[in-house]
Amino acid sequence: MTRFFHHPHTFPLRSGESLPAFTLAYETWGHLNPEASNAILLFHALSGSQHAAGFNPAVPGTAERWSEDLHLGWWSDFIGPGKALDTDKYCVICANYLGGCYGSTGPASENPATAQPWGSSFPHLSVSDIVASQMLLLDHLGIHTLQAAVGPSVGGLCALALATQYPDRVRVVAPIASGGTTTVLNRLFLFEQILAIENDPNFNAGDYYRGAPPTYGLALARMISHKSFVHLDEIESRARGEVKQPGEGLAWYRLRGRIESYMLHQGKKFVSRFDANTYLRICEAWSTFDPVEEAGAASWTQLLEPCRRHHHHFLVFSIDSDFCFYPEEQSALVRHLREAQCQVMHITVHSLKGHDSFLLEPLLYTPHLAYTLEAARLAPLPS
Repeated sequence: MTRFFHHPHTFPLRSGESLPAFTLAYETWGHLNPEASNAILLFHALSGSQHAAGFNPAVPGTAERWSEDLHLGWWSDFIGPGKALDTDKYCVICANYLGGCYGSTGPASENPATAQPWGSSFPHLSVSDIVASQMLLLDHLGIHTLQAAVGPSVGGLCALALATQYPDRVRVVAPIASGGTTTVLNRLFLFEQILAIENDPNFNAGDYYRGAPPTYGLALARMISHKSFVHLDEIESRARGEVKQPGEGLAWYRLRGRIESYMLHQGKKFVSRFDANTYLRICEAWSTFDPVEEAGAASWTQLLEPCRRHHHHFLVFSIDSDFCFYPEEQSALVRHLREAQCQVMHITVHSLKGHDSFLLEPLLYTPHLAYTLEAARLAPLPS
């Protein structure tokens, strides 16, 4: 069940803007021990939600966006008794990002100053802002030091920001199919998606909540991203089962292939469950992420020195068929960690699924996650 944390005070952002208050939607699994030392904070991917495991048919305030696709948790195969994040040992927490559209304060939320949706006036966000809001959630829950911060994809950027900006508040850091900074290719992909939404005639600079939403722009953005999330061979395989509707097409072009139908279907399905303004805010946070700059450090060595002193255990996953966060990105992060003399294990997963492997193949990740978490749990706390 989704719960809500309300922070009633002004929340400053890296952009220089601020929010007068905010709410985070979150869910938990397992039980927090009396020492509050067994918590795992899980960060979701770009279009994920707080609902990582189990079944949740409704979330207050999400209206029609909480579609049937979201009812089953996106990491149910990883969270539970005896699973990678073992709820017999750990309390797992996952929150919808600040700026999100699944119960957290975001552009579709009501601006208290106007009693209308924030829309274009919702401030710009950084990865650090997203992490800082969730640290306030941990304070509310009485948790100072996490057993682990785990994050796939964009969530891995959040896990890295948490480790480097709040080094005394985490022991294990597990970025999965993520990176250390944003590459030129990432920024190009993200800029294409931003342009797709901005150029939809219904976008209206972000103030579309009283009219038709930018459906085509958001669908196109999703199609641009989808080809980097799913391996091309896997797209071809999935498209074989796609039913092409007779006459389906655009104003002039008629769809002739199942791959086109499959991609169009993915785009159309996405717009029913996501908000375009939220998509833009998270894309921008991802595109501008620089952990050294956001932590106020002068170099990677200086950035990671607190991680070394606090004896962080880093578990970095690569996927050899990933077209979104290429394996070279994790290798670069691991190189920085080793140069800073941090404890790090680097695992390359061999998969035909591409970036989405972290959602679909728990057996490739569970042994390494479970081992690293257990080793850190049994190790003496650093003095």
